[in-house]
Amino acid sequence: MPRPSDTKQRIQEVARELFAQQGVQRTSLQEIADRLNITKPALYYHFSSREELVRSIVQPIIDEEEAFLVSQEARSEVEPRALLEGYFDFHYRNRKEIVLMLSELTTLADLGLIDLVLAWRSRLARLLHGPEPTLEQATRAVIAFGGIQDCTIQFAETPKDELRRAAVDGACAALGIESRREASDEGPRTTLPGS
Repeated sequence: MPRPSDTKQRIQEVARELFAQQGVQRTSLQEIADRLNITKPALYYHFSSREELVRSIVQPIIDEEEAFLVSQEARSEVEPRALLEGYFDFHYRNRKEIVLMLSELTTLADLGLIDLVLAWRSRLARLLHGPEPTLEQATRAVIAFGGIQDCTIQFAETPKDELRRAAVDGACAALGIESRREASDEGPRTTLPGS
């Protein structure tokens, strides 16, 4: 007999697959139980609702993003390219779950996650531009970080290192800072606008 933690993990795997195929709202707990050949009460032992199951899938990603931000905020000085690269790596690693999250915005709104994502974007802008970024700085940060996230989804078939370089260079351009390639070709890196 599988251990409870194994069963929980199997439930999450099947749920991810079904959610991706047909959406969260159109996937019943009974369908998940049937796919696993377990009873619905057995599934309820691990997850009392679909929302709890969805949260269990996205919570590790939320925790990882929060830990990344906290570690960056604890630094005395943030290196913009390293911040952008770390942000890319996080989204690339979690791109399947992020696609699920983006396709289920209503469910995410019900779980309060949209507000959390918007708050993270504000924190990222402050990491780059200080406690009160201008509108131009804040919009450039949204474009840069949103663009990185979108690239990890849109170009999923591109080799990771190639995509990372292109996405981070694009984000640097949106922010008005030199990419690593430009910096090595032309001398020292410039600072962020308004820094």
